[in-house]
Amino acid sequence: MNFIDVHCHLDGGHYGADLFENIKKAGVKKFIAVGVDLQTSLFGKDLSEMPQCYFTAGFHPTELKDCKQEYLDKIEELALDKKCVAIGEIGLDYHYPDTDKPLQRRVFEAQLTLAEKLNLPVQIHSRDSAEDMVAILRERAGGLKIMLHCYSHSVEIAEELAKLGVYFSFGGTSTYQGSKKARRTIAALPLDRILTETDSPYLPPKSKQGLFPNTPESIPEIAANIAVIKGLSLEEVARSVWNTAHTLFDKLN
Repeated sequence: MNFIDVHCHLDGGHYGADLFENIKKAGVKKFIAVGVDLQTSLFGKDLSEMPQCYFTAGFHPTELKDCKQEYLDKIEELALDKKCVAIGEIGLDYHYPDTDKPLQRRVFEAQLTLAEKLNLPVQIHSRDSAEDMVAILRERAGGLKIMLHCYSHSVEIAEELAKLGVYFSFGGTSTYQGSKKARRTIAALPLDRILTETDSPYLPPKSKQGLFPNTPESIPEIAANIAVIKGLSLEEVARSVWNTAHTLFDKLN
């Protein structure tokens, strides 16, 4: 079986020297290292020298204090790299009380426009921002390939966005029985809208609860959980996720 982690963060010095060998042993044949600012996007580019690694470039909504136009220009330059598969991680995050919502929306829209210009998909982070996010995606979905990472909004929103062509990735939290919203959403979505991620080093699955760091080695457990929820075999889920990832991210090869 071929597994893929479409969203992980491998910077920060959290991992041991055997990380990439262990990822390979777990059957995770490809992984996408996700940028949250200029520095981590550059790290992803360097990491993508490994054949199994791809990367994204973008500014996360909580990492905008240093987001100057010259840095967005650099993101555009990085996005032209043959192994940059998406603009991301971009989006909206209204979790914190001091959030500058207008700034988040402005930078988010600018990066969506960049993705349209370069004909690249987007990986989107959305937390406590469902109303604004849905309004933006309703308007922009026609011109973009969109993936909502670690999906956390309602089943009803997911069903509406799926009809607009949006994809959804699920990580370790979906393996917990208490994650009712994620589990109901997985059950409701068509299989070809579902992807697997770890958001490493965060959000470990049930078998690794309380452990840090999480790694892309967790992907088979996440896929197995999706298989149980959908009443399918692990092989069917792994094959579908692999094919869906290659449909969404044109630069995967």
